[in-house]
Amino acid sequence: MAAMQSTGMRAIERPDDLYALFAGIGRARREMLAVAYLAADTQLAGVRLGYSGHHAAITLPVRRIIADALALDCAAIMLAHNHPGGDATPSTVDLDTTACLAAIARQVGVRLVDHLVIAGTRWSSFRACGLL
Repeated sequence: MAAMQSTGMRAIERPDDLYALFAGIGRARREMLAVAYLAADTQLAGVRLGYSGHHAAITLPVRRIIADALALDCAAIMLAHNHPGGDATPSTVDLDTTACLAAIARQVGVRLVDHLVIAGTRWSSFRACGLL
């Protein structure tokens, strides 16, 4: 697992912004997860990259994500993970784990804004698909 990275403050407001930040994971051969932590004004407060999983699955580290969000006093988080197989469609497991994370985050006052699934240069947004 990669360490938390601080960032030069920049706004992350749309799925396109999140994709631009994390497009590189689309080329990974193993599933990876990237998390963007956002201040109340949508400015990027921190990033955690590299939760490496298996070729076709990743475990969502809910406790770590929430702990980081609280440590950074974030208002919101955005996720992205890749599908090395090339299909950017969210899986059933993706849907279930994202719903679980959104519910837990909501309980501590953090909003899960979006979750992108990136496959190569294609991607899908949970928010744009009405899944969040």
